Amino acid sequence: MDSVPDSDVLAPEVLARLRAGDEAAWHAFVSAHESRMYNYLFRLEGNKDDALDLTQEVFYRAWRSIATFREGERVLPWLYQIARNTQIERHRRKQLPRFSIEEASEEVGFEAVSSHRGPVQVAESADTAERVQRAMLDLPLEYREALVLRFVEELPYEEIARLQEVAVGTAKSRVFRAKEMLAQSLTGVVDVD
Repeated sequence: MDSVPDSDVLAPEVLARLRAGDEAAWHAFVSAHESRMYNYLFRLEGNKDDALDLTQEVFYRAWRSIATFREGERVLPWLYQIARNTQIERHRRKQLPRFSIEEASEEVGFEAVSSHRGPVQVAESADTAERVQRAMLDLPLEYREALVLRFVEELPYEEIARLQEVAVGTAKSRVFRAKEMLAQSLTGVVDVD
């Protein structure tokens, strides 16, 4: 078997191959999950190059820590946690400028990949998509992350709460508040209901 199944739990034999450093198993593992990690990080960063760098760092860290991965543990939450920690660490090292609402209509593209329409996916034109992405970048990180996890990655509130290390009620509140802030920023631009 030369591929890792695209499921959320690794088969014991696949985990053993990953722990042994099997190159084909790692290639299949990365191929199965890199798109989700890249999309998640792109929506947090708003920059393709930064998202690509962070995605590579996520899989490097996964490779380094696969020995601590518990058999039967779900893969995606583990990878999201690595991605979240990697992104936070980068921002601690590199102080990124915050964007004002006035600047929010001029840069950075946004593409929705989910088949479900949520507040983030309503952008249809390139100009509107740019405005949505810029407005998202203006949200505080914990709100932006909650919004992306809920409506782009389609995670349940319980998983969002676990990843953000908060209560489920706090995760729901962050998503609700992020939608409100996004709607306020985009008044007259798009319908974010």
